[in-house]
Order: sequence, then C-alpha cells, then structure tokens
Amino acid sequence: MKRYLILFLLTFQGLMAQVQFEARVSKNTLGLNERLRIDFIMNVDGDNFEQPSFDGFKMVAGPSQQISQSWINGRSSFQKIYSYIIQPERKGSITIKQAAIEFNGQIYKTNPIKVTVTNAVAQERDPNDRPQGSGNELLNLVAEISKTNPYLNEPITVVYKLYFNNIGVTGFKELAKPKYNDFWNQNIDIKQLSVQQGSYQGQQAYYVILKKVILYPQKSGRLTIEPLSLDIGVQLPTNRRDMFGQMIITEDNKVVSAGAKTINVRPLPESSKPEGFTGAVGKFNFTVTPSKTTLKNGEGLDLIVSAQGTGNMKLFTLPKPVVPNALEMYDPVHDEQVTNSLNGMSGRITDKYTIVPQYRGKYAIKPMQFSYFDLSTGTYKTITSKEIMIDVLDGPTPAEANTGTTAKNVVAKADEFKNIKSKTALIPIEKKDFYDSNLYLGLLFAPFIIIPIIILARKKKEAMDNDVTGNRIRMNNKLAKKYLSQAKKHLNNKEPFYIALEKAMHNFLKAKLHIETSEMSKDNIRELLLSRNANAETVQNFIALTENCEFARYAPASSASIQQDYDKAVMIISELEKQIV
Repeated sequence: MKRYLILFLLTFQGLMAQVQFEARVSKNTLGLNERLRIDFIMNVDGDNFEQPSFDGFKMVAGPSQQISQSWINGRSSFQKIYSYIIQPERKGSITIKQAAIEFNGQIYKTNPIKVTVTNAVAQERDPNDRPQGSGNELLNLVAEISKTNPYLNEPITVVYKLYFNNIGVTGFKELAKPKYNDFWNQNIDIKQLSVQQGSYQGQQAYYVILKKVILYPQKSGRLTIEPLSLDIGVQLPTNRRDMFGQMIITEDNKVVSAGAKTINVRPLPESSKPEGFTGAVGKFNFTVTPSKTTLKNGEGLDLIVSAQGTGNMKLFTLPKPVVPNALEMYDPVHDEQVTNSLNGMSGRITDKYTIVPQYRGKYAIKPMQFSYFDLSTGTYKTITSKEIMIDVLDGPTPAEANTGTTAKNVVAKADEFKNIKSKTALIPIEKKDFYDSNLYLGLLFAPFIIIPIIILARKKKEAMDNDVTGNRIRMNNKLAKKYLSQAKKHLNNKEPFYIALEKAMHNFLKAKLHIETSEMSKDNIRELLLSRNANAETVQNFIALTENCEFARYAPASSASIQQDYDKAVMIISELEKQIV
C-alpha cells in the first residue's frame, strides 16, 4: 500500500511540475497605428483566469477562448488559450503585466512582456478584411508650415488640416502631441471646427483645421517638429446591404500622423549687429515719454519706455534709462498688451520707471537707443529717443545736503559711549550637594518619562511610514518649499530660476490635489482647483504663470520681471492655500 501511495505522490508532483502558463505576442515592435495579438496559453484547465490591465493599450477585441485536447500513443495533451487584440495608445516602451490562473490550489502567473511602440507606419490591409467602398476613400493629416527657412526669432505658423473624402468622420483623439523643442510656441484658439471644401494632391476633398500654432525659433540650425498623431473614428461602406437595399455602414478606427517636419533656421547677421541689440525681430516703433518735466521738492515722475509693432514682442528686453546720480530711479513695472494671430505677435510692451529727484537743479536723461532686425529688408535698424531735461524747482542743493549729514555724524560720535555702565554687580556662588539637586531628581525620573515618549514616537513613525498617500503629500509639500527656495536663490539666473519655480508649482499641486505629473493638463488642473472652491481668477493666474515658466526660459528677461514672477508665485500659492478645501 505504501508503495502505491508513494507512486501516486511522485506522479502528482510530476504533473504539478509540468504546469505551463505563458503569454505570447504576435510582435514585439509595432507602429502606433498597428494592432497586437496576445495569447495566454496554458496546458492545464486552470480556473479564475485574471487578465492584465493592458495599461497603455486599448482593447479592440477579446477575450476569445480556444480549447483543444488530443490523445497520441496513449498520452494526452491539453491546451487552453485566451486571446486579445489590442492597439497602443502612446509611443515608447510599454510593459504588459502578468496574467494569473489557479490550478489545484496553486496560483500560476505569466512573465511580463515588453513591447516597443514606434511612430505610425504605412499599413496595407487585406482586401478581404476591410470594408469595401468605392476605392476613392481619402483620410490624411497634413501639417502646413508657412516657412521652412526662417531667421532666428522670425514667426512661422503650423496649421494641421485633416483631409477626407468618401468617408465619414465621427471623432478623433490625440495619440501623440507634437513637441516644439527649441521653439517658443503659442496655440491660436479655434472657436469651432468647421468643414471646408478644398483639394488634396489634385483630388477634390473636404478638410477641417484642427490646430493652429505660431512658433518662434530660439536656436539656429536644423530643428525638428515632432509629429501629431490622431486616432480617428470613421464610418466606411461595405459590400452588404440591409433589407431595404441600403448599403450597410461599419464603424472603424484609423490612426493618421502628420509626420515630423524639419525647419532650417538662419542665424541673424553678426557683422552689422548693433551694440545693445537684445533680440527684437520684426517691425517696431520706440518711444520714451516722461509724465512731467518740471517738479517741485518731493514730487516724482514716471518715465515710460515702450515698443509697439509686430514681431517677437515677449522675447526681448527694452533698454534701461541712464539718469544722473541726483535722480533716484526705481525698478520698472513691466506691462504687455500683446495679441497672437497667424501673422505673429503684435501690440505694445512697456517698462514704467518711477524717478524721484534728490536735489534742486536741472538734470538730463540721456537719449536711449533701441535696435531691431527688420525682416522686410533683412537689415538692422536703430531708433534713438530725444534727450529729456528734468527741472527741479526747489529743495536742497547737493552742498547743503552734505553739510547736514556731517553735522548729524558729529552728534552721533559725541554720544558714542553714553550707555557704558560704571558699576559691576557681583552674584555670590552657592555650592549645593548633587544628590539633593534638581538635576539628580530629573535624571532619576527621566527614564520613566522618556521611555513612553519613545514608544509613542515609534508608533507614530510606523503609522506615518504606512501612510503612503500622506507621505507622498508631505514629500510634495517639502519639494514645493525646497524648489521655491531654490528659485529665490536664482533670481539673477533666469533659466534655473524658472525651472525651480515650475517644479515648485507642480509639487504644490501634487500635494494639494493628490495627483501625479501625468495628470497635469491645463483643463484637468482648472477643473480640480475649481471643484475645491478655488477662486476662478486665482486658478487662471496659476495656469498662466505655469505656462509662462516654460517659454520664459528661452526669452530674455530682466531681473524685475523675474522678481515679479517670484512674487506672483508666492502670492498665488498663498491664496490657493487659503481657498482650497
């Protein structure tokens, strides 16, 4: 009997060792518009099959189940397969996680599989597997670029058009957003999508303008615009007809891509570049205007320095006035009144300086020069303002002011040793026995107090360690304060300042809204903040400042504008702290 029992156990263990459960994919590299078949294969009839979540993919079909069993030469074989058809939703390396089954009380799992997803590829489909139409169906996404060889900081526009014909379009979703590395970019709002008639490669077609972007190259040489890829829902005719003779329409999805575009950016001429040129490109007027030129003692004036016209309005700095030492000039208040269109930025930028005279007399503010590169002529142009005379009617002269200062200094020196005390109060030293002292009693009873405190602290620490969400919130709060402090240290260094400021604002959001970086779209941030009772104006200021951090790294910026952005960030974060519930 024992022999049969041992034989049975060995046979059972052998069967257990032979359980196989694996995942197989039809390919390990595919384009964004291709589909992937994945099979989960087992050689036993496992129960409680758990499929993976398929993060990064959308389900097209499945699961379908196949079972086969055969007997060959007295040996049986069994196979069960769960099959899925999936399509990637983004580019990059995506991991398909483990599936699981249960057999005889044991859990078996497949190995994770890595799949590489590339840009959309040209794809021929089997004619027997596609809806049949007239053969003239057209669906193509095109990126139309206004100029492929601009100057540095010259505006170019990219218009994304979807051409279609003999096919129905039911909707679309962005799979891969275009990246504009080394470009300052601004989206042009499209209020409503409208279908227009046109032609594509000599064929009559309809088209819809999906996106408009204006770009300002910030670097010379060959720059690449990453492609826009869309997943489009379409309606296609088939060979079948319904009972009334009408052609049956099927719905499908197609992925289209505009393709990468290369821009060859020309540098601005170096040989004739004026001294003090700060990067203005376009067509501008330049003015320097004082609010008044005649002042009384204690009065001040506003000096308004402005440039108006068409060009890269937000990407250069205005010249700074040079004033005599007798005039005290404060940091400027910067103002921008700029609109964006397919022709570029246009409007007016202004620096307003407050100037306060210190002494009576006449003082000259020297002429100022503003240079820009004129795209229409391909040359630099310089505008020079007129000299401005400031007449201060009354108040002290420099000589009188110096005399007054000397007298004050003499008085201060006369009273320099006034508070020194002439008597010393001595305190006698009293020696006490250590065993009767408070220190001895404190050390005696300290363990009874410290040990419970240590136990409570340890329990609190364990609770905090187990609180994953709370730890993440505290870490994000800590990072927000850290990066805000770093931003303050880099007020005179533009690029690290804006990098730190952007990180501070992102970590503040992650702490307050309990979200991750991948969820930080503009619309999602606005919706979450408003749902937490944040003020709409404060929310808009927060979003505008975060967008400004991205392009401000490439744009010239004065210390005043950097200080203003820092002060604005501190104020917005403080207001949101009070408003968010």
